[in-house]
Amino acid sequence: MTFNRSLLYVFAALIWGLPGVSITLKGVNAYIVLPHNSYWWLLMINLIVLLFFYFVFRVVVSRYSARIANLHPEKVLLRNTFPLKGWLLLLLMMIIGSVMGSIQSVPVEFTAAFYSGLGPMLVYAALRFLYNGLCRHCA
Repeated sequence: MTFNRSLLYVFAALIWGLPGVSITLKGVNAYIVLPHNSYWWLLMINLIVLLFFYFVFRVVVSRYSARIANLHPEKVLLRNTFPLKGWLLLLLMMIIGSVMGSIQSVPVEFTAAFYSGLGPMLVYAALRFLYNGLCRHCA
């Protein structure tokens, strides 16, 4: 079954955005249980994580959006939203997230700093997918 290309951008946004919201909430909730005197150094780590994933996801979203835009009409299938390497990256991220979530000894400081950096950048990636899908005819 083939789809409109615009749907692939929405599909990509959902795949990146929904986990992003969940991860962001976990990170914010971790900050809530921490003592306030530890916030400053965690926020510095959080800023580094945000910047790192901003640059990584900006490139990935641009590459995958270009891929969607260049698909031939007969190849507009959900599985073609990302290349195989992209699907493997998503699978790896889900596995790592599941393993980290099941490990009880992960420090709450790590969860606060890392998740509140990764989550918003996944949401940012989702918004970029939507923007690229809506504005691919712009300019």
